[in-house]
Amino acid sequence: MFDEIWILIPLAPFLLGGFAIWSRHKQKEMELGGGQQRMLGEPDALRMHEEIRTLKDRIQVLERIATENNAANDINRQIEQLRDR
Repeated sequence: MFDEIWILIPLAPFLLGGFAIWSRHKQKEMELGGGQQRMLGEPDALRMHEEIRTLKDRIQVLERIATENNAANDINRQIEQLRDR
């Protein structure tokens, strides 16, 4: 049994290093999560959230206008005008 423990000794630095990296990652994750929760309660953040939502809605309208089939109708109208000449 004690012969097997000696095998783990060379692996100890790698295990400790992995644990240190994991714990730092978890700590940063918790700090960022707390900051996001605090930000949701601020009036400026709420105002900005509403403004972003409004801008996204306006972008959708502009995309719909840009991708409508107006170009094909416009070309057909121009072709008919040329035929009438």
